[in-house]
Amino acid sequence: AAPSGAARGKSKKRRKKRKALREAAAASKGPGMAAVLPPRNPQEFSSNWKALQELLKQKANNSNKPISTGQRDTKKKQPLKAAKSPEVPAVNGNGNVVKAKSTNKMDNGSAKASPPLAKPEPKGVTTNKNLNGIKSKGKGCKEKKKNGIVVKEKDELKHKRRKAEEQVEQQPKEADIWFDDVDPKDIEAAIGPEAAKIARRNLGLETEQSQSVEQVLVKEKAFDGLTRAVAMDCEMVGVGPKGEDSILARVSIVNQFGKCVYDKYVKPTEKVTDYRTAVSGIRPQNINTGEDFKTVQKEVAEILKGRILVGHALQNDLKVLLLDHPQKMMRDTQRYKPFKQRVKSSRPSLKLLCERLLNVQVQTAEHCSIQDAQAAMRLYTLEKKKWEAAVKNKAHNKNCK
Repeated sequence: AAPSGAARGKSKKRRKKRKALREAAAASKGPGMAAVLPPRNPQEFSSNWKALQELLKQKANNSNKPISTGQRDTKKKQPLKAAKSPEVPAVNGNGNVVKAKSTNKMDNGSAKASPPLAKPEPKGVTTNKNLNGIKSKGKGCKEKKKNGIVVKEKDELKHKRRKAEEQVEQQPKEADIWFDDVDPKDIEAAIGPEAAKIARRNLGLETEQSQSVEQVLVKEKAFDGLTRAVAMDCEMVGVGPKGEDSILARVSIVNQFGKCVYDKYVKPTEKVTDYRTAVSGIRPQNINTGEDFKTVQKEVAEILKGRILVGHALQNDLKVLLLDHPQKMMRDTQRYKPFKQRVKSSRPSLKLLCERLLNVQVQTAEHCSIQDAQAAMRLYTLEKKKWEAAVKNKAHNKNCK
Protein backbone atom coordinates (compact mmCIF):
# COMPACT_ATOMS: atom_id res chain seq x y z
CA ALA A 1 0.00 0.00 0.00
CA ALA A 2 1.26 3.45 -0.88
CA PRO A 3 2.14 5.74 1.96
CA SER A 4 -0.37 8.34 2.79
CA GLY A 5 0.14 12.09 2.21
CA ALA A 6 0.54 12.71 5.96
CA ALA A 7 3.46 10.24 6.16
CA ARG A 8 5.16 11.83 3.17
CA GLY A 9 4.84 15.25 4.78
CA LYS A 10 6.42 13.98 8.02
CA SER A 11 9.42 12.47 6.20
CA LYS A 12 10.03 15.76 4.34
CA LYS A 13 9.97 17.64 7.64
CA ARG A 14 12.52 15.21 9.11
CA ARG A 15 14.84 15.65 6.12
CA LYS A 16 14.60 19.45 6.42
CA LYS A 17 15.26 19.21 10.12
CA ARG A 18 18.37 17.04 9.59
CA LYS A 19 19.64 19.43 6.91
CA ALA A 20 19.18 22.44 9.22
CA LEU A 21 21.04 20.65 12.01
CA ARG A 22 23.94 19.88 9.68
CA GLU A 23 24.10 23.53 8.53
CA ALA A 24 24.03 24.78 12.14
CA ALA A 25 26.85 22.39 13.10
CA ALA A 26 28.94 23.51 10.10
CA ALA A 27 28.43 27.21 10.95
CA SER A 28 29.44 26.70 14.61
CA LYS A 29 32.79 25.10 13.65
CA GLY A 30 34.29 28.35 12.18
CA PRO A 31 36.03 29.13 8.85
CA GLY A 32 37.72 26.34 7.04
CA MET A 33 35.78 23.79 9.11
CA ALA A 34 32.45 24.06 7.31
CA ALA A 35 32.77 20.49 6.01
CA VAL A 36 31.76 18.01 8.73
CA LEU A 37 33.54 15.13 7.09
CA PRO A 38 36.72 15.11 4.97
CA PRO A 39 36.21 15.58 1.23
CA ARG A 40 35.73 12.48 -0.82
CA ASN A 41 35.17 13.59 -4.39
CA PRO A 42 37.88 15.27 -6.59
CA GLN A 43 35.65 18.32 -6.89
CA GLU A 44 35.62 18.78 -3.13
CA PHE A 45 39.45 18.49 -2.95
CA SER A 46 40.00 21.07 -5.71
CA SER A 47 37.63 23.68 -4.28
CA ASN A 48 39.14 23.46 -0.76
CA TRP A 49 42.70 23.56 -2.17
CA LYS A 50 41.96 26.74 -4.15
CA ALA A 51 40.51 28.42 -1.07
CA LEU A 52 43.60 27.55 1.00
CA GLN A 53 46.01 28.80 -1.69
CA GLU A 54 44.18 32.13 -1.93
CA LEU A 55 44.33 32.56 1.83
CA LEU A 56 48.08 31.79 1.97
CA LYS A 57 48.81 34.20 -0.89
CA GLN A 58 46.98 37.00 0.87
CA LYS A 59 48.94 36.45 4.08
CA ALA A 60 52.32 36.30 2.26
CA ASN A 61 51.62 39.51 0.34
CA ASN A 62 50.55 41.36 3.45
CA SER A 63 53.67 40.41 5.45
CA ASN A 64 56.37 40.86 2.74
CA LYS A 65 55.41 43.83 0.58
CA PRO A 66 56.05 47.39 1.86
CA ILE A 67 52.83 49.34 2.00
CA SER A 68 52.66 52.48 -0.10
CA THR A 69 49.86 55.00 -0.02
CA GLY A 70 48.35 53.63 -3.25
CA GLN A 71 48.33 50.13 -1.85
CA ARG A 72 46.82 51.30 1.40
CA ASP A 73 43.99 52.96 -0.51
CA THR A 74 43.25 49.84 -2.55
CA LYS A 75 43.56 47.49 0.41
CA LYS A 76 41.16 49.59 2.43
CA LYS A 77 38.54 49.05 -0.24
CA GLN A 78 39.12 45.30 -0.37
CA PRO A 79 36.88 44.44 2.59
CA LEU A 80 33.97 46.11 0.77
CA LYS A 81 34.69 44.12 -2.37
CA ALA A 82 35.01 40.96 -0.36
CA ALA A 83 31.59 41.55 1.11
CA LYS A 84 30.04 41.89 -2.35
CA SER A 85 32.02 39.22 -4.17
CA PRO A 86 30.97 35.58 -3.88
CA GLU A 87 32.92 33.66 -1.27
CA VAL A 88 34.69 30.36 -1.88
CA PRO A 89 32.12 27.67 -1.20
CA ALA A 90 32.73 25.07 1.45
CA VAL A 91 31.74 21.51 0.65
CA ASN A 92 30.49 19.01 3.18
CA GLY A 93 31.05 15.27 3.21
CA ASN A 94 27.95 14.58 1.16
CA GLY A 95 29.05 16.89 -1.64
CA ASN A 96 26.51 19.58 -0.81
CA VAL A 97 27.61 23.17 -0.90
CA VAL A 98 27.28 24.87 2.48
CA LYS A 99 26.73 28.65 2.32
CA ALA A 100 28.09 30.34 5.44
CA LYS A 101 26.88 33.75 6.45
CA SER A 102 28.73 36.62 4.84
CA THR A 103 29.22 38.36 8.18
CA ASN A 104 31.07 35.34 9.58
CA LYS A 105 33.30 35.21 6.53
CA MET A 106 34.15 38.83 6.91
CA ASP A 107 34.88 38.52 10.62
CA ASN A 108 36.77 35.24 10.55
CA GLY A 109 38.27 34.79 7.10
CA SER A 110 39.26 37.71 4.93
CA ALA A 111 38.94 40.14 7.81
CA LYS A 112 41.69 38.36 9.69
CA ALA A 113 44.13 38.85 6.85
CA SER A 114 43.19 42.47 6.22
CA PRO A 115 43.41 44.23 9.63
CA PRO A 116 47.04 45.38 9.19
CA LEU A 117 46.03 46.83 5.82
CA ALA A 118 42.84 48.46 6.95
CA LYS A 119 44.14 49.87 10.23
CA PRO A 120 45.68 53.39 10.11
CA GLU A 121 49.42 53.31 10.66
CA PRO A 122 50.93 55.07 13.69
CA LYS A 123 52.50 58.51 13.29
CA GLY A 124 56.02 57.29 13.99
CA VAL A 125 55.88 54.93 11.02
CA THR A 126 54.99 57.71 8.60
CA THR A 127 57.88 59.90 9.78
CA ASN A 128 60.34 57.03 9.31
CA LYS A 129 59.07 56.47 5.80
CA ASN A 130 59.52 60.11 4.97
CA LEU A 131 63.09 60.08 6.24
CA ASN A 132 63.85 56.95 4.22
CA GLY A 133 62.82 58.65 1.01
CA ILE A 134 59.35 57.10 0.35
CA LYS A 135 57.09 59.70 -1.20
CA SER A 136 54.11 60.73 0.87
CA LYS A 137 51.20 63.07 0.37
CA GLY A 138 49.67 65.53 2.75
CA LYS A 139 50.85 68.62 4.60
CA GLY A 140 51.30 66.74 7.87
CA CYS A 141 53.92 64.48 6.31
CA LYS A 142 55.98 67.39 4.95
CA GLU A 143 55.95 69.10 8.29
CA LYS A 144 57.10 65.94 9.96
CA LYS A 145 59.86 65.59 7.42
CA LYS A 146 61.04 69.14 8.13
CA ASN A 147 60.84 68.53 11.82
CA GLY A 148 62.86 65.35 11.41
CA ILE A 149 65.64 67.25 9.60
CA VAL A 150 65.67 69.95 12.26
CA VAL A 151 66.04 67.32 14.97
CA LYS A 152 68.91 65.78 13.05
CA GLU A 153 70.72 69.13 12.82
CA LYS A 154 70.28 69.67 16.56
CA ASP A 155 71.76 66.24 17.22
CA GLU A 156 74.77 67.09 15.03
CA LEU A 157 75.36 70.33 16.95
CA LYS A 158 75.18 68.47 20.25
CA HIS A 159 77.67 65.90 18.93
CA LYS A 160 80.08 68.66 17.84
CA ARG A 161 79.85 70.36 21.24
CA ARG A 162 80.46 67.07 23.00
CA LYS A 163 83.48 66.38 20.79
CA ALA A 164 84.90 69.84 21.47
CA GLU A 165 84.46 69.34 25.21
CA GLU A 166 86.29 66.03 25.02
CA GLN A 167 89.20 67.65 23.16
CA VAL A 168 89.63 70.32 25.83
CA GLU A 169 92.18 68.80 28.13
CA GLN A 170 92.19 69.26 31.86
CA GLN A 171 94.46 71.91 33.31
CA PRO A 172 97.98 70.48 33.78
CA LYS A 173 99.42 70.10 37.25
CA GLU A 174 102.89 70.82 38.60
CA ALA A 175 103.90 67.16 38.37
CA ASP A 176 102.93 66.98 34.66
CA ILE A 177 105.47 69.65 33.62
CA TRP A 178 108.64 67.98 34.86
CA PHE A 179 110.91 68.80 31.89
CA ASP A 180 113.15 71.87 32.16
CA ASP A 181 114.87 71.83 28.76
CA VAL A 182 111.90 73.01 26.68
CA ASP A 183 111.15 76.61 25.81
CA PRO A 184 108.05 77.86 27.70
CA LYS A 185 106.81 79.34 24.40
CA ASP A 186 106.88 75.89 22.79
CA ILE A 187 105.06 74.45 25.79
CA GLU A 188 102.45 77.18 25.50
CA ALA A 189 101.92 76.45 21.79
CA ALA A 190 101.67 72.69 22.35
CA ILE A 191 99.85 72.36 25.68
CA GLY A 192 98.57 75.78 26.66
CA PRO A 193 99.25 78.88 28.75
CA GLU A 194 98.77 77.12 32.09
CA ALA A 195 101.50 74.60 31.28
CA ALA A 196 103.82 77.41 30.13
CA LYS A 197 103.14 79.25 33.38
CA ILE A 198 104.22 76.17 35.38
CA ALA A 199 107.34 75.78 33.21
CA ARG A 200 108.32 79.42 33.79
CA ARG A 201 107.74 79.01 37.51
CA ASN A 202 110.05 75.97 37.51
CA LEU A 203 112.70 78.03 35.72
CA GLY A 204 112.23 80.96 38.08
CA LEU A 205 110.75 83.14 35.34
CA GLU A 206 107.10 83.31 36.32
CA THR A 207 107.32 86.68 38.06
CA GLU A 208 109.54 88.04 35.29
CA GLN A 209 107.16 87.19 32.48
CA SER A 210 105.23 90.45 32.48
CA GLN A 211 108.15 92.65 33.51
CA SER A 212 110.37 94.73 31.28
CA VAL A 213 113.78 93.49 30.10
CA GLU A 214 115.61 95.69 32.61
CA GLN A 215 113.52 94.40 35.50
CA VAL A 216 114.30 90.82 34.48
CA LEU A 217 118.04 91.34 34.05
CA VAL A 218 118.73 93.69 36.96
CA LYS A 219 118.00 93.00 40.61
CA GLU A 220 116.41 95.99 42.29
CA LYS A 221 117.90 97.51 45.45
CA ALA A 222 120.96 95.31 45.12
CA PHE A 223 124.65 96.04 45.73
CA ASP A 224 126.01 98.25 42.94
CA GLY A 225 129.74 97.68 43.48
CA LEU A 226 132.15 95.02 42.25
CA THR A 227 131.32 91.39 43.05
CA ARG A 228 133.32 88.18 42.76
CA ALA A 229 131.69 87.50 39.38
CA VAL A 230 131.36 90.18 36.71
CA ALA A 231 129.98 90.08 33.18
CA MET A 232 131.55 91.96 30.27
CA ASP A 233 130.51 92.79 26.72
CA CYS A 234 132.19 94.87 24.02
CA GLU A 235 130.93 96.66 20.90
CA MET A 236 133.18 96.86 17.88
CA VAL A 237 133.50 98.85 14.66
CA GLY A 238 135.02 97.82 11.33
CA VAL A 239 138.38 98.95 9.98
CA GLY A 240 140.33 98.08 6.85
CA PRO A 241 139.35 98.28 3.16
CA LYS A 242 135.96 96.56 3.60
CA GLY A 243 135.50 97.06 7.34
CA GLU A 244 136.00 93.36 7.99
CA ASP A 245 138.55 93.79 10.80
CA SER A 246 137.28 94.80 14.24
CA ILE A 247 138.53 97.27 16.86
CA LEU A 248 137.13 98.15 20.28
CA ALA A 249 134.55 100.95 20.40
CA ARG A 250 132.80 100.38 23.76
CA VAL A 251 133.22 98.15 26.81
CA SER A 252 130.67 97.58 29.58
CA ILE A 253 130.95 95.57 32.81
CA VAL A 254 128.14 94.65 35.25
CA ASN A 255 128.24 93.00 38.64
CA GLN A 256 126.47 89.81 39.72
CA PHE A 257 123.16 91.67 40.21
CA GLY A 258 123.21 93.31 36.78
CA LYS A 259 124.30 96.73 38.08
CA CYS A 260 126.65 98.53 35.68
CA VAL A 261 130.08 99.11 37.26
CA TYR A 262 131.98 100.20 34.14
CA ASP A 263 130.94 101.65 30.75
CA LYS A 264 133.21 103.62 28.40
CA TYR A 265 133.51 104.46 24.72
CA VAL A 266 136.98 104.04 23.22
CA LYS A 267 138.76 106.28 20.69
CA PRO A 268 139.57 104.37 17.52
CA THR A 269 143.21 103.38 17.00
CA GLU A 270 142.64 103.13 13.24
CA LYS A 271 140.46 104.76 10.62
CA VAL A 272 136.91 103.42 10.92
CA THR A 273 135.49 102.23 7.61
CA ASP A 274 132.26 100.68 8.97
CA TYR A 275 130.60 101.82 12.17
CA ARG A 276 128.13 98.90 12.02
CA THR A 277 125.59 101.19 13.68
CA ALA A 278 122.63 98.91 12.96
CA VAL A 279 124.23 96.24 15.15
CA SER A 280 126.77 98.02 17.36
CA GLY A 281 124.79 101.20 17.98
CA ILE A 282 128.06 103.14 17.64
CA ARG A 283 128.14 106.57 15.91
CA PRO A 284 131.12 108.79 15.07
CA GLN A 285 130.38 111.25 17.90
CA ASN A 286 130.42 108.39 20.46
CA ILE A 287 133.98 107.26 19.84
CA ASN A 288 135.50 110.58 18.76
CA THR A 289 135.07 111.83 22.32
CA GLY A 290 135.84 108.43 23.89
CA GLU A 291 138.59 107.29 26.28
CA ASP A 292 142.07 106.33 25.13
CA PHE A 293 142.40 102.60 24.36
CA LYS A 294 145.40 102.05 26.67
CA THR A 295 143.57 103.60 29.62
CA VAL A 296 140.47 101.48 29.05
CA GLN A 297 142.56 98.35 28.65
CA LYS A 298 144.35 98.96 31.96
CA GLU A 299 141.13 99.74 33.88
CA VAL A 300 139.37 96.67 32.56
CA ALA A 301 142.34 94.43 33.42
CA GLU A 302 142.25 95.72 37.01
CA ILE A 303 138.55 94.95 37.34
CA LEU A 304 138.86 91.43 35.91
CA LYS A 305 141.86 90.46 38.00
CA GLY A 306 140.99 87.51 40.33
CA ARG A 307 137.29 87.54 39.37
CA ILE A 308 135.02 85.17 37.52
CA LEU A 309 134.42 86.62 34.06
CA VAL A 310 131.00 85.97 32.55
CA GLY A 311 130.05 86.74 28.95
CA HIS A 312 128.90 85.44 25.59
CA ALA A 313 131.65 84.47 23.12
CA LEU A 314 134.24 85.95 25.51
CA GLN A 315 137.19 85.13 23.23
CA ASN A 316 136.06 87.91 20.85
CA ASP A 317 135.84 90.52 23.64
CA LEU A 318 139.25 89.62 25.09
CA LYS A 319 140.76 89.65 21.60
CA VAL A 320 139.82 93.28 20.84
CA LEU A 321 140.93 94.31 24.37
CA LEU A 322 144.25 92.53 23.81
CA LEU A 323 143.80 90.89 27.20
CA ASP A 324 143.91 87.38 28.57
CA HIS A 325 142.06 85.70 31.42
CA PRO A 326 142.49 82.29 33.12
CA GLN A 327 140.31 79.66 31.45
CA LYS A 328 139.10 78.25 34.77
CA MET A 329 137.78 81.73 35.72
CA MET A 330 135.73 82.19 32.53
CA ARG A 331 132.02 81.39 32.22
CA ASP A 332 131.01 81.58 28.56
CA THR A 333 127.25 81.22 27.97
CA GLN A 334 127.87 80.26 24.35
CA ARG A 335 130.00 77.26 25.33
CA TYR A 336 128.00 75.95 28.32
CA LYS A 337 126.79 72.47 27.33
CA PRO A 338 123.44 72.44 29.21
CA PHE A 339 122.44 75.65 27.39
CA LYS A 340 123.38 74.10 24.04
CA GLN A 341 121.29 71.04 24.80
CA ARG A 342 118.25 73.04 25.86
CA VAL A 343 118.14 75.19 22.73
CA LYS A 344 119.52 72.41 20.49
CA SER A 345 122.28 74.51 18.96
CA SER A 346 126.04 74.02 18.93
CA ARG A 347 126.66 77.79 18.92
CA PRO A 348 123.56 79.46 20.35
CA SER A 349 123.22 83.23 20.11
CA LEU A 350 122.65 85.38 23.19
CA LYS A 351 119.30 86.43 21.74
CA LEU A 352 118.16 82.81 21.41
CA LEU A 353 119.25 81.90 24.93
CA CYS A 354 117.40 84.88 26.40
CA GLU A 355 114.23 84.05 24.48
CA ARG A 356 114.25 80.38 25.43
CA LEU A 357 115.60 80.49 28.97
CA LEU A 358 114.72 83.96 30.27
CA ASN A 359 111.64 84.69 28.17
CA VAL A 360 112.89 88.17 27.31
CA GLN A 361 113.77 89.85 24.01
CA VAL A 362 117.23 91.36 23.66
CA GLN A 363 119.12 92.66 20.63
CA THR A 364 115.87 93.51 18.88
CA ALA A 365 117.42 96.61 17.31
CA GLU A 366 120.82 98.21 17.93
CA HIS A 367 122.86 96.26 20.46
CA CYS A 368 123.67 97.68 23.88
CA SER A 369 126.80 96.31 25.56
CA ILE A 370 125.37 96.96 29.04
CA GLN A 371 122.21 94.97 28.29
CA ASP A 372 124.18 92.14 26.67
CA ALA A 373 126.44 91.90 29.74
CA GLN A 374 123.37 91.88 32.01
CA ALA A 375 121.77 89.11 29.93
CA ALA A 376 124.91 86.95 30.14
CA MET A 377 125.08 87.48 33.90
CA ARG A 378 121.40 86.56 34.33
CA LEU A 379 121.94 83.34 32.39
CA TYR A 380 124.91 82.55 34.60
CA THR A 381 123.03 83.18 37.85
CA LEU A 382 120.20 80.98 36.56
CA GLU A 383 122.60 78.02 36.52
CA LYS A 384 125.24 79.28 38.94
CA LYS A 385 125.13 76.40 41.44
CA LYS A 386 125.19 73.66 38.80
CA TRP A 387 127.76 75.50 36.71
CA GLU A 388 130.19 76.04 39.59
CA ALA A 389 129.75 72.45 40.76
CA ALA A 390 130.62 71.22 37.25
CA VAL A 391 133.75 73.42 37.17
CA LYS A 392 134.88 72.08 40.56
CA ASN A 393 134.36 68.48 39.48
CA LYS A 394 136.31 69.09 36.31
CA ALA A 395 139.22 70.64 38.25
CA HIS A 396 139.11 67.79 40.79
CA ASN A 397 139.27 65.17 38.03
CA LYS A 398 142.30 66.90 36.47
CA ASN A 399 144.12 66.96 39.81
CA CYS A 400 143.43 63.28 40.37
CA LYS A 401 145.01 62.40 37.03
